[in-house]
Amino acid sequence: MRILIKNGIVVNKIECGTMNILVEDGVITRIEQDLSAHADEVIDAAGCYVLPGLVDAHCHLRDPGFEYKEDIVSGTRSAAIGGFTSVACMANTNPVADNKAVIGYITDKARREGAVRVFPIGAMTKGLKGEELAEIGEMKQAGIVGVSDDGRSVENSAVMKKVMQYANMFGVSVICHSEDSRLAEDGSMNEGALSTIMGLRGIPEACEEIMIARDLILSEYLNIPVHICHVSTALGVELIRNAKQRGVKVTAETCPHYFTLTEKACEGFNTLAKVNPPLRTEKDVEAIINGLCDGTIDIIATDHAPHHEDEKNVEFDKAAFGIVGFETALPLAYTALVKTGRLDIRQLAEKMSINPSAMLKIDKGELKEGKTADITVFNPEEKYTIDTTKFVSKSKNSPFHGYPAYGRVTATIVEGRIVVKDGKLNI
Repeated sequence: MRILIKNGIVVNKIECGTMNILVEDGVITRIEQDLSAHADEVIDAAGCYVLPGLVDAHCHLRDPGFEYKEDIVSGTRSAAIGGFTSVACMANTNPVADNKAVIGYITDKARREGAVRVFPIGAMTKGLKGEELAEIGEMKQAGIVGVSDDGRSVENSAVMKKVMQYANMFGVSVICHSEDSRLAEDGSMNEGALSTIMGLRGIPEACEEIMIARDLILSEYLNIPVHICHVSTALGVELIRNAKQRGVKVTAETCPHYFTLTEKACEGFNTLAKVNPPLRTEKDVEAIINGLCDGTIDIIATDHAPHHEDEKNVEFDKAAFGIVGFETALPLAYTALVKTGRLDIRQLAEKMSINPSAMLKIDKGELKEGKTADITVFNPEEKYTIDTTKFVSKSKNSPFHGYPAYGRVTATIVEGRIVVKDGKLNI
Protein backbone atom coordinates (compact mmCIF):
# COMPACT_ATOMS: atom_id res chain seq x y z
CA MET A 1 0.00 0.00 0.00
CA ARG A 2 1.23 3.48 -0.90
CA ILE A 3 0.34 6.50 1.26
CA LEU A 4 1.16 10.08 0.37
CA ILE A 5 1.12 12.69 3.14
CA LYS A 6 1.30 16.09 1.50
CA ASN A 7 1.66 19.74 2.52
CA GLY A 8 2.36 19.00 6.18
CA ILE A 9 5.00 20.60 8.43
CA VAL A 10 7.32 17.67 9.01
CA VAL A 11 8.89 17.77 12.47
CA ASN A 12 12.18 16.02 13.13
CA LYS A 13 14.88 16.53 15.74
CA ILE A 14 17.07 18.70 13.51
CA GLU A 15 14.68 20.40 11.10
CA CYS A 16 11.09 21.42 10.68
CA GLY A 17 9.56 22.38 7.34
CA THR A 18 6.79 21.78 4.82
CA MET A 19 7.44 18.46 3.09
CA ASN A 20 5.67 15.53 1.48
CA ILE A 21 6.14 11.94 2.69
CA LEU A 22 5.66 8.79 0.64
CA VAL A 23 5.05 5.51 2.45
CA GLU A 24 5.33 2.21 0.61
CA ASP A 25 4.60 -1.17 2.19
CA GLY A 26 4.98 0.19 5.69
CA VAL A 27 8.26 2.06 5.11
CA ILE A 28 8.99 5.75 4.53
CA THR A 29 10.60 5.80 1.08
CA ARG A 30 10.74 9.50 0.22
CA ILE A 31 10.60 12.82 2.09
CA GLU A 32 10.75 15.73 -0.33
CA GLN A 33 9.38 19.23 -0.84
CA ASP A 34 8.18 18.71 -4.37
CA LEU A 35 6.95 15.15 -4.40
CA SER A 36 4.26 13.89 -6.72
CA ALA A 37 3.49 10.19 -6.75
CA HIS A 38 0.57 7.83 -7.23
CA ALA A 39 -0.81 6.62 -3.90
CA ASP A 40 -3.66 4.43 -2.69
CA GLU A 41 -4.33 6.92 0.12
CA VAL A 42 -3.60 10.65 0.11
CA ILE A 43 -3.61 12.62 3.36
CA ASP A 44 -3.66 16.38 2.92
CA ALA A 45 -1.86 17.65 6.02
CA ALA A 46 -1.95 21.35 5.13
CA GLY A 47 -1.74 23.41 8.33
CA CYS A 48 -0.84 20.31 10.35
CA TYR A 49 2.31 19.08 12.00
CA VAL A 50 3.56 15.69 10.84
CA LEU A 51 5.29 14.18 13.87
CA PRO A 52 7.26 10.99 14.46
CA GLY A 53 4.66 8.62 15.90
CA LEU A 54 4.25 9.36 19.60
CA VAL A 55 5.76 6.85 22.04
CA ASP A 56 4.30 6.50 25.53
CA ALA A 57 6.96 5.21 27.90
CA HIS A 58 4.53 4.58 30.76
CA CYS A 59 0.97 3.29 30.64
CA HIS A 60 -1.34 0.68 32.12
CA LEU A 61 -3.38 -1.49 29.75
CA ARG A 62 -4.81 -3.58 32.66
CA ASP A 63 -4.63 -6.75 30.58
CA PRO A 64 -4.53 -9.50 31.87
CA GLY A 65 -6.76 -9.48 34.91
CA PHE A 66 -8.50 -6.11 34.95
CA GLU A 67 -10.15 -6.08 31.56
CA TYR A 68 -13.27 -4.42 33.01
CA LYS A 69 -11.13 -1.24 33.26
CA GLU A 70 -9.22 -1.57 29.98
CA ASP A 71 -7.76 -4.23 27.74
CA ILE A 72 -5.16 -4.37 25.01
CA VAL A 73 -7.75 -3.79 22.28
CA SER A 74 -9.49 -0.78 23.85
CA GLY A 75 -6.29 0.65 25.30
CA THR A 76 -4.35 0.59 22.05
CA ARG A 77 -7.29 2.12 20.18
CA SER A 78 -7.41 4.90 22.75
CA ALA A 79 -3.65 5.36 22.30
CA ALA A 80 -4.07 5.59 18.52
CA ILE A 81 -6.74 8.28 18.84
CA GLY A 82 -4.24 10.22 20.94
CA GLY A 83 -1.54 9.94 18.28
CA PHE A 84 0.54 7.23 19.96
CA THR A 85 1.99 4.56 17.69
CA SER A 86 3.92 2.69 20.40
CA VAL A 87 3.21 2.23 24.11
CA ALA A 88 5.11 0.58 26.96
CA CYS A 89 2.76 -1.07 29.46
CA MET A 90 3.50 -1.64 33.13
CA ALA A 91 3.58 -4.95 34.97
CA ASN A 92 0.93 -4.50 37.68
CA THR A 93 -1.56 -6.83 36.02
CA ASN A 94 -3.20 -9.98 37.44
CA PRO A 95 -1.28 -12.21 37.24
CA VAL A 96 1.69 -9.87 37.55
CA ALA A 97 3.82 -9.61 34.41
CA ASP A 98 6.84 -11.11 36.17
CA ASN A 99 7.46 -14.14 33.95
CA LYS A 100 7.76 -15.07 30.29
CA ALA A 101 4.28 -16.62 30.14
CA VAL A 102 2.48 -13.37 30.97
CA ILE A 103 4.84 -11.34 28.79
CA GLY A 104 4.19 -13.77 25.96
CA TYR A 105 0.43 -13.36 26.40
CA ILE A 106 0.72 -9.57 26.19
CA THR A 107 2.98 -9.53 23.14
CA ASP A 108 0.90 -12.14 21.31
CA LYS A 109 -2.45 -10.44 21.96
CA ALA A 110 -1.03 -7.05 21.06
CA ARG A 111 0.39 -8.41 17.82
CA ARG A 112 -2.96 -9.98 16.86
CA GLU A 113 -5.44 -7.41 18.12
CA GLY A 114 -3.61 -4.21 19.05
CA ALA A 115 -4.03 -0.98 17.12
CA VAL A 116 -0.50 0.20 18.00
CA ARG A 117 2.80 -1.44 18.95
CA VAL A 118 2.96 -2.64 22.55
CA PHE A 119 6.28 -3.00 24.37
CA PRO A 120 5.83 -4.74 27.74
CA ILE A 121 7.69 -3.68 30.86
CA GLY A 122 8.33 -6.63 33.16
CA ALA A 123 8.26 -6.59 36.95
CA MET A 124 11.49 -6.02 38.84
CA THR A 125 10.51 -8.46 41.55
CA LYS A 126 8.23 -11.47 41.77
CA GLY A 127 4.68 -10.45 42.53
CA LEU A 128 5.80 -6.81 42.85
CA LYS A 129 6.70 -7.67 46.44
CA GLY A 130 10.17 -6.13 46.40
CA GLU A 131 11.79 -9.25 47.78
CA GLU A 132 12.98 -11.64 45.06
CA LEU A 133 14.11 -10.73 41.56
CA ALA A 134 11.83 -11.67 38.68
CA GLU A 135 13.27 -13.72 35.81
CA ILE A 136 14.59 -10.71 33.92
CA GLY A 137 16.57 -12.70 31.36
CA GLU A 138 13.63 -14.91 30.39
CA MET A 139 11.33 -11.90 30.17
CA LYS A 140 13.84 -10.14 27.92
CA GLN A 141 13.70 -13.12 25.57
CA ALA A 142 9.90 -12.87 25.65
CA GLY A 143 9.96 -9.20 24.64
CA ILE A 144 10.29 -6.77 27.57
CA VAL A 145 12.06 -3.44 27.06
CA GLY A 146 12.36 -2.49 30.72
CA VAL A 147 11.65 -3.53 34.28
CA SER A 148 9.56 -1.71 36.88
CA ASP A 149 7.52 -2.41 39.98
CA ASP A 150 5.49 0.69 39.11
CA GLY A 151 2.83 1.34 41.70
CA ARG A 152 5.42 0.45 44.34
CA SER A 153 9.07 1.12 45.01
CA VAL A 154 11.58 -1.62 45.70
CA GLU A 155 12.33 -0.26 49.16
CA ASN A 156 15.07 -2.75 50.00
CA SER A 157 18.19 -1.07 48.62
CA ALA A 158 20.10 -4.34 48.37
CA VAL A 159 17.37 -5.81 46.18
CA MET A 160 17.25 -2.62 44.09
CA LYS A 161 21.00 -2.81 43.55
CA LYS A 162 20.63 -6.35 42.21
CA VAL A 163 17.74 -5.27 39.96
CA MET A 164 19.92 -2.59 38.39
CA GLN A 165 22.83 -4.98 37.90
CA TYR A 166 20.78 -7.77 36.34
CA ALA A 167 18.69 -5.47 34.16
CA ASN A 168 21.86 -3.82 32.89
CA MET A 169 23.32 -7.24 32.02
CA PHE A 170 20.33 -7.89 29.76
CA GLY A 171 20.19 -4.39 28.29
CA VAL A 172 16.74 -3.47 29.59
CA SER A 173 15.84 -0.13 31.12
CA VAL A 174 15.45 0.30 34.89
CA ILE A 175 12.25 2.31 35.42
CA CYS A 176 11.68 3.52 38.97
CA HIS A 177 8.49 4.38 40.83
CA SER A 178 9.68 6.68 43.62
CA GLU A 179 7.68 6.31 46.81
CA ASP A 180 8.54 5.52 50.40
CA SER A 181 5.32 3.70 51.29
CA ARG A 182 5.85 3.97 55.03
CA LEU A 183 6.25 7.72 54.80
CA ALA A 184 3.21 7.95 52.54
CA GLU A 185 1.19 6.30 55.34
CA ASP A 186 -1.85 5.53 53.20
CA GLY A 187 -2.28 9.19 52.29
CA SER A 188 -4.58 10.17 49.47
CA MET A 189 -3.48 13.66 48.33
CA ASN A 190 -0.61 16.12 48.69
CA GLU A 191 0.20 16.87 52.31
CA GLY A 192 -0.35 20.53 53.12
CA ALA A 193 -2.87 23.10 54.22
CA LEU A 194 -5.49 21.90 51.74
CA SER A 195 -5.31 18.26 52.88
CA THR A 196 -5.70 19.49 56.46
CA ILE A 197 -8.74 21.62 55.57
CA MET A 198 -10.27 18.66 53.73
CA GLY A 199 -9.54 16.32 56.64
CA LEU A 200 -7.55 13.91 54.48
CA ARG A 201 -4.29 12.17 55.25
CA GLY A 202 -1.58 13.71 53.10
CA ILE A 203 1.34 12.30 51.13
CA PRO A 204 4.45 14.38 51.80
CA GLU A 205 6.67 15.40 48.92
CA ALA A 206 9.58 13.87 50.80
CA CYS A 207 8.28 10.32 50.26
CA GLU A 208 8.92 10.75 46.53
CA GLU A 209 12.14 12.71 46.89
CA ILE A 210 13.80 10.26 49.28
CA MET A 211 13.41 7.42 46.79
CA ILE A 212 14.53 9.55 43.86
CA ALA A 213 17.69 10.38 45.81
CA ARG A 214 18.26 6.71 46.71
CA ASP A 215 17.98 5.54 43.12
CA LEU A 216 20.20 8.34 41.86
CA ILE A 217 22.85 7.37 44.41
CA LEU A 218 22.68 3.71 43.37
CA SER A 219 22.86 4.67 39.70
CA GLU A 220 25.91 6.82 40.32
CA TYR A 221 27.58 4.16 42.47
CA LEU A 222 26.99 1.38 39.93
CA ASN A 223 27.40 3.56 36.82
CA ILE A 224 24.15 2.05 35.52
CA PRO A 225 21.41 4.09 33.78
CA VAL A 226 18.15 4.65 35.62
CA HIS A 227 14.84 6.22 34.60
CA ILE A 228 12.68 8.09 37.14
CA CYS A 229 8.91 7.91 36.63
CA HIS A 230 6.25 10.63 37.00
CA VAL A 231 8.28 13.35 38.70
CA SER A 232 5.94 15.70 40.56
CA THR A 233 7.96 17.85 42.99
CA ALA A 234 10.32 20.81 42.73
CA LEU A 235 13.01 19.13 44.84
CA GLY A 236 12.68 15.97 42.74
CA VAL A 237 13.48 18.05 39.65
CA GLU A 238 16.44 19.65 41.40
CA LEU A 239 17.83 16.29 42.56
CA ILE A 240 17.73 15.00 38.98
CA ARG A 241 19.20 18.23 37.60
CA ASN A 242 22.13 18.04 40.03
CA ALA A 243 22.69 14.36 39.26
CA LYS A 244 22.82 15.05 35.53
CA GLN A 245 25.38 17.78 36.13
CA ARG A 246 27.53 15.21 37.95
CA GLY A 247 27.28 12.85 34.98
CA VAL A 248 24.80 10.39 36.46
CA LYS A 249 23.11 8.34 33.72
CA VAL A 250 19.57 9.34 34.55
CA THR A 251 16.49 10.14 32.48
CA ALA A 252 13.19 11.33 33.89
CA GLU A 253 9.58 11.71 32.92
CA THR A 254 6.56 13.67 34.03
CA CYS A 255 2.92 13.63 32.95
CA PRO A 256 0.57 16.34 31.65
CA HIS A 257 -1.40 16.51 34.90
CA TYR A 258 1.75 17.52 36.78
CA PHE A 259 2.28 20.62 34.66
CA THR A 260 -1.38 21.61 34.16
CA LEU A 261 -3.07 20.96 37.52
CA THR A 262 -2.39 21.56 41.21
CA GLU A 263 -3.79 20.00 44.37
CA LYS A 264 -6.68 22.46 44.10
CA ALA A 265 -8.21 20.11 41.52
CA CYS A 266 -9.01 17.84 44.49
CA GLU A 267 -11.26 20.45 46.09
CA GLY A 268 -14.80 19.25 46.54
CA PHE A 269 -13.36 15.76 47.06
CA ASN A 270 -12.98 15.33 43.31
CA THR A 271 -11.73 11.75 43.06
CA LEU A 272 -11.02 12.20 39.35
CA ALA A 273 -8.01 14.26 40.45
CA LYS A 274 -6.71 11.54 42.78
CA VAL A 275 -3.45 10.25 41.33
CA ASN A 276 -0.18 8.80 42.62
CA PRO A 277 2.08 10.69 43.07
CA PRO A 278 -0.50 13.32 43.97
CA LEU A 279 -1.04 16.67 42.34
CA ARG A 280 1.19 19.20 44.07
CA THR A 281 1.44 23.01 44.32
CA GLU A 282 1.97 25.95 41.97
CA LYS A 283 5.66 25.96 42.92
CA ASP A 284 5.98 22.35 41.87
CA VAL A 285 4.13 22.90 38.60
CA GLU A 286 6.48 25.72 37.66
CA ALA A 287 9.50 23.59 38.59
CA ILE A 288 8.21 20.74 36.40
CA ILE A 289 7.80 23.11 33.44
CA ASN A 290 11.28 24.55 34.00
CA GLY A 291 12.65 21.01 34.14
CA LEU A 292 11.04 20.23 30.80
CA CYS A 293 12.43 23.43 29.30
CA ASP A 294 16.04 22.94 30.42
CA GLY A 295 16.18 19.20 29.62
CA THR A 296 16.20 17.94 33.20
CA ILE A 297 12.96 16.10 32.43
CA ASP A 298 13.41 14.18 29.19
CA ILE A 299 10.01 12.62 28.59
CA ILE A 300 6.31 13.39 28.76
CA ALA A 301 4.48 10.12 29.47
CA THR A 302 0.78 9.57 30.16
CA ASP A 303 0.73 7.12 33.10
CA HIS A 304 -2.61 6.17 31.52
CA ALA A 305 -4.36 4.52 34.48
CA PRO A 306 -7.95 3.50 33.68
CA HIS A 307 -10.46 2.70 36.42
CA HIS A 308 -14.12 1.76 36.41
CA GLU A 309 -16.42 4.55 37.54
CA ASP A 310 -17.39 2.56 40.64
CA GLU A 311 -13.76 2.75 41.80
CA LYS A 312 -13.87 6.56 41.65
CA ASN A 313 -17.45 7.18 42.80
CA VAL A 314 -16.62 6.56 46.46
CA GLU A 315 -15.18 8.50 49.40
CA PHE A 316 -11.94 10.25 48.44
CA ASP A 317 -9.69 8.19 50.70
CA LYS A 318 -11.16 4.95 49.35
CA ALA A 319 -11.01 5.91 45.65
CA ALA A 320 -8.46 4.38 43.30
CA PHE A 321 -5.45 6.41 42.23
CA GLY A 322 -5.13 7.22 38.54
CA ILE A 323 -6.05 9.28 35.49
CA VAL A 324 -6.56 8.16 31.88
CA GLY A 325 -4.21 10.03 29.58
CA PHE A 326 -3.85 8.68 26.05
CA GLU A 327 -6.46 10.94 24.47
CA THR A 328 -5.52 14.16 26.26
CA ALA A 329 -1.70 14.06 26.51
CA LEU A 330 -0.79 15.71 23.21
CA PRO A 331 -3.40 18.52 23.27
CA LEU A 332 -2.68 19.27 26.94
CA ALA A 333 1.07 19.38 26.34
CA TYR A 334 0.68 21.49 23.22
CA THR A 335 -1.71 23.90 24.92
CA ALA A 336 0.29 24.27 28.14
CA LEU A 337 3.80 24.24 26.71
CA VAL A 338 3.88 25.17 23.02
CA LYS A 339 1.02 27.67 22.79
CA THR A 340 2.53 29.48 25.79
CA GLY A 341 6.00 29.58 24.21
CA ARG A 342 7.70 27.43 26.84
CA LEU A 343 8.66 24.72 24.30
CA ASP A 344 8.67 24.65 20.52
CA ILE A 345 7.12 21.85 18.48
CA ARG A 346 10.48 20.12 17.91
CA GLN A 347 11.12 20.01 21.64
CA LEU A 348 7.65 18.57 22.21
CA ALA A 349 8.39 15.85 19.64
CA GLU A 350 11.59 15.07 21.52
CA LYS A 351 9.69 14.69 24.80
CA MET A 352 6.90 12.57 23.35
CA SER A 353 8.61 10.50 20.65
CA ILE A 354 12.38 10.76 20.25
CA ASN A 355 13.47 10.58 23.90
CA PRO A 356 11.08 7.82 25.02
CA SER A 357 12.23 5.72 22.05
CA ALA A 358 15.84 6.19 23.13
CA MET A 359 15.13 5.39 26.78
CA LEU A 360 13.27 2.19 25.86
CA LYS A 361 15.90 1.32 23.22
CA ILE A 362 13.35 0.81 20.47
CA ASP A 363 13.85 1.85 16.85
CA LYS A 364 11.13 4.49 16.79
CA GLY A 365 10.84 8.25 17.03
CA GLU A 366 12.21 9.33 13.67
CA LEU A 367 10.83 10.37 10.31
CA LYS A 368 13.51 9.26 7.91
CA GLU A 369 13.72 7.47 4.59
CA GLY A 370 14.07 3.74 5.18
CA LYS A 371 12.41 3.86 8.61
CA THR A 372 9.14 2.18 9.57
CA ALA A 373 6.20 4.49 8.90
CA ASP A 374 5.01 5.44 12.40
CA ILE A 375 3.51 8.89 11.88
CA THR A 376 1.19 11.26 13.75
CA VAL A 377 -0.62 14.09 11.94
CA PHE A 378 -1.69 16.83 14.35
CA ASN A 379 -3.81 19.91 13.68
CA PRO A 380 -2.50 22.50 16.16
CA GLU A 381 -5.12 25.19 15.64
CA GLU A 382 -8.30 23.25 16.29
CA LYS A 383 -9.72 24.59 19.54
CA TYR A 384 -12.25 22.52 21.44
CA THR A 385 -13.40 21.43 24.87
CA ILE A 386 -12.30 18.01 26.12
CA ASP A 387 -15.27 15.65 26.41
CA THR A 388 -14.48 12.49 28.38
CA THR A 389 -17.77 10.87 27.35
CA LYS A 390 -16.33 10.55 23.84
CA PHE A 391 -13.13 8.75 24.92
CA VAL A 392 -12.40 5.48 23.16
CA SER A 393 -10.93 4.10 26.38
CA LYS A 394 -13.26 1.92 28.42
CA SER A 395 -12.65 4.23 31.38
CA LYS A 396 -13.39 7.95 31.58
CA ASN A 397 -11.58 8.84 34.81
CA SER A 398 -10.11 12.19 33.87
CA PRO A 399 -10.27 15.56 35.63
CA PHE A 400 -10.00 17.30 32.25
CA HIS A 401 -13.67 17.05 31.22
CA GLY A 402 -14.67 20.52 30.05
CA TYR A 403 -11.05 21.67 29.85
CA PRO A 404 -10.26 23.94 26.86
CA ALA A 405 -7.49 22.65 24.59
CA TYR A 406 -5.80 23.26 21.28
CA GLY A 407 -4.83 20.55 18.84
CA ARG A 408 -6.37 17.35 17.62
CA VAL A 409 -4.86 14.26 16.03
CA THR A 410 -6.23 13.86 12.52
CA ALA A 411 -4.29 10.76 11.45
CA THR A 412 -2.22 8.04 13.10
CA ILE A 413 -0.19 5.68 10.94
CA VAL A 414 1.28 2.57 12.55
CA GLU A 415 3.82 0.62 10.52
CA GLY A 416 2.18 1.89 7.35
CA ARG A 417 -1.41 1.20 8.46
CA ILE A 418 -3.77 4.16 8.77
CA VAL A 419 -5.42 3.36 12.12
CA VAL A 420 -6.86 6.85 12.63
CA LYS A 421 -8.20 8.85 9.69
CA ASP A 422 -9.91 12.24 9.89
CA GLY A 423 -9.74 11.98 13.67
CA LYS A 424 -11.67 8.69 13.82
CA LEU A 425 -10.65 5.06 14.14
CA ASN A 426 -10.05 3.44 10.76
CA ILE A 427 -9.88 -0.20 11.91
